[in-house]
Amino acid sequence: MREPEELLPATRRALLRRVATGQAEGRTPSLVGAVVRDGVQAWCGSRSMIENHEPDGNTQFRIGSLTKTFVAVLIMRLRAEGLLDLADPVGKYLDSGVTGSVTIAQLLSHTAGLAAESRGPWWERTPGDLRPSLGDIFGDQPRPLPAGRQFHYSNPGFALLGALAGQVRGHSWDEAVRREILSPLGMVRTTLRAQAPHAGGFAVHPWADVMQPEPAEHTGYMAPAGDLWSTADDLCRFAAFLLDGDDRVLPAAALEEMRTQAAPPSSAGGYGFGTQIMKHQDRTLFGHTGSMPGFLAALWVSPGDGLGAVALSNATAGPPIAELAADLVEIVASSEPRLPERWKPVPGIGPELLALTGLWYWGPRPSVLRVLSAETLELRPASGPGRGSRFRASGDGTWTGLDGYYTGETLRLVPAADGVAEYLDLGTFVFTREPYGPGSPVAARPHKDGWQTG
Repeated sequence: MREPEELLPATRRALLRRVATGQAEGRTPSLVGAVVRDGVQAWCGSRSMIENHEPDGNTQFRIGSLTKTFVAVLIMRLRAEGLLDLADPVGKYLDSGVTGSVTIAQLLSHTAGLAAESRGPWWERTPGDLRPSLGDIFGDQPRPLPAGRQFHYSNPGFALLGALAGQVRGHSWDEAVRREILSPLGMVRTTLRAQAPHAGGFAVHPWADVMQPEPAEHTGYMAPAGDLWSTADDLCRFAAFLLDGDDRVLPAAALEEMRTQAAPPSSAGGYGFGTQIMKHQDRTLFGHTGSMPGFLAALWVSPGDGLGAVALSNATAGPPIAELAADLVEIVASSEPRLPERWKPVPGIGPELLALTGLWYWGPRPSVLRVLSAETLELRPASGPGRGSRFRASGDGTWTGLDGYYTGETLRLVPAADGVAEYLDLGTFVFTREPYGPGSPVAARPHKDGWQTG
């Protein structure tokens, strides 16, 4: 990481106070928080039950379901290499019994209708050798819900994704994560097994200030659901990656796809591909939370602010970790708002693109077409709400919708010829330079009597 721009003293104090309040009110043995700004770690602070014995950014904590985001990045890498399609059924790659018909996309978005937990005793507190094969995770139990209909969080679903990644790569999922994600990002302190220095996990009595150690079982086939250990420093590197991408791992466009809502909204918030979506204050945050016996974790990024935050605790039921990490983002965003990007001319915009700009009409409704770059257009209502999208050049003279109502739809310019007016065709919606312009195709042709006064 490059040298960070230093936060103001008042901001650092506010961040430390939020961590200290979380440790005290959450009654957790220790708590560490960290902030990323514009791709670099800008702050790290901690609080412990023992003065002068605070964890630092190099102390490992178990991160629970934050592991799922690493697995999702690995799956998206396999898709980028053409080794799988997200629409493929998992049974194409694994002998997974009753789960074979669910798709990879459904597993990534928790819409496969699978059980929330594996069968048998609670997997988080029992050794993985109680489930000696992948089939022991589900057995012959039926799916509780139909696939593709609703969000239903499934830990075994990500166990399947880890097994699938291992099958395609020819070695274990965690080795693939280490080689393809952790090593390129410099995350040398993120591991499948705890490595010193690491925090111990504890349970704090709900009605008395006493505590006891929690076990840290190795969960075997369930490990892709939540078994990684990491540090605040390493997770800041991962947050920087989730903000901006890294072509050695996954480009920004693929991360944007992971952050796009892929499951019907639920009381838990939104969910993309291995990524939770959380509304906090006026911001939309992306990342994941995690818990395992003795540990809580959260990581959020706010792309619009160029900010990310991490919070790690070593208590089973401690501070509201998701809100705490989100508060760290909010403190920096509100105390030191990001300066806007400098305006400067965009290269590569030639006269043929400039000729497309301005007002176009769908019937009587005006829209404005803007050129964002040599490869990107934007079509939005001239005023008020309505359908709009950005479009990326497809290389054949057409553009493909990137978001909004027209996602995936084709925009093309139909030039004037033989008395037919120039117009835009957007999935059969015709946009003309005049409302119901003369000479337009039938989809936008004016009435034979033209405009009338009454």
